[in-house]
Amino acid sequence: MPETVSAPRTAAEPRYDLVVTGVRLVTPEGVAPGGIAVTGGVIARVLGPGERPPAARTVDGGGRHLLPGLIDSHVHFRTPGLTHKEDWAHASRAAVAGGVTTVIDMPNTVPPLLTAADAHRRAEQITGRSLVDFRFHLGVAGDDPSPLLEVTAREATSVKVFLAGHHTAPNVVRDPVALDRIFGTAREAGLRLLLHAEDDGVFALLDRWRGEPRAYRDYERFRPRTGAIAAVARVLERVATHGTAVHVLHVSTEQEADLLTAAAHAGLPVTFEVTPHHLSFTAADTARMGARVRLSPAIRDVPDQHRLWEAVRKGQAATLGSDHAPHVLAEKLRPPADAPPGLPGVQEMLPAVFTGLRRHTPLESADAQLSCIARLLASGPAELFGLDGRKGRLRAGLDADLTLFDADERWMLGPGDVQSKCGWSAYEGWTLTGRVRLTVRRGETVYELGPDGAARFGRPDGQWLDARAPVADGRDGREPVPRGAR
Repeated sequence: MPETVSAPRTAAEPRYDLVVTGVRLVTPEGVAPGGIAVTGGVIARVLGPGERPPAARTVDGGGRHLLPGLIDSHVHFRTPGLTHKEDWAHASRAAVAGGVTTVIDMPNTVPPLLTAADAHRRAEQITGRSLVDFRFHLGVAGDDPSPLLEVTAREATSVKVFLAGHHTAPNVVRDPVALDRIFGTAREAGLRLLLHAEDDGVFALLDRWRGEPRAYRDYERFRPRTGAIAAVARVLERVATHGTAVHVLHVSTEQEADLLTAAAHAGLPVTFEVTPHHLSFTAADTARMGARVRLSPAIRDVPDQHRLWEAVRKGQAATLGSDHAPHVLAEKLRPPADAPPGLPGVQEMLPAVFTGLRRHTPLESADAQLSCIARLLASGPAELFGLDGRKGRLRAGLDADLTLFDADERWMLGPGDVQSKCGWSAYEGWTLTGRVRLTVRRGETVYELGPDGAARFGRPDGQWLDARAPVADGRDGREPVPRGAR
């Protein structure tokens, strides 16, 4: 896209650091022509059509869409301990190539992230290596969740609980008494619980009867929807009892979507996430593609996929999350029972979801489809995880996180486009509609796709963000214990 450097200004003439003009500004409420003026890494003004104030640097968007920098609230960047699969430098390159400027990393690393002190150590390991700003979800292990009571909003506003395990998720909560204790402690601490909601006991029972899957065509029925539905039912019982705010991750079935939507309608503090891969693939793809789309939860059937798209379109889902979880191909080539679940996805998420919306809602405008994405990948996660004071919208006073997106470009994802360290993508060979052309984080260009198709990256000076403490939303109106008052 054309870029100019302004001539020296007069003393009376205001001048911005960056002005982006000639774009369609995307908000969850709609799209309008205009531009953005940036000073000191912050949005100083939202410009009207045709406004072109003086700036040190001006970018003409050429009529493309400008979204807020996306927030991926579900990534596994593998640092530390699993960096042969992925590392923060590569993963953050993949993120900005996909228009993502902020991520919230999951705790199941080696060692896991379980305490406030762990979060500070993790931030030290990442600082200087990240193109994106970042936050963490804490984890919980064992029968004692009391360390959560020492966590402030500086470290985390959320805690991840696995109700079923897999290769990179060894800390599974199986004991119902321990689960109740976690729900109660999280409620007291004012932390939102994130759930991998599949029932490990259901799967263990089936494994003792059936054994392990021997082919990928069998994978879905060896990790069936009954495990997910049973787990969601258990979760909803505890939400009703404790009033704990809960966000259910990677919902995969129509039944889960129905239960969680009904629970939210009934006033329970429940939200849920949908992933691009459950929107993009079906169990038939797992049978055909094998380990590349072996996931946990498993990819389901066409009616499930349609129900998840409905949840996206109708605003029932609160967030999209990539569940970016790379493994090297040598690990993926193990026998079906041993191949780890997960795929890279932070780079592919925006174009894959937009391509899916074009296919599933062909009568909707690109404006309406991108407004939906702005809610699910910007304002929604910002509000849910306490970042809405800085991130999530194109609004004066917020960080100048910007994603310039060409909604008309059709392109094919090839191996050379993949930025993840694992070096492969389940979307290779897909013809995608819509492509990120420019990503700006706090006023600095961190990714640009050149006219020659070459990717250029900025400085890895992403920050560990602070966050707002969650607003109490328990069903009985009780306030959580104030942070620092214990």
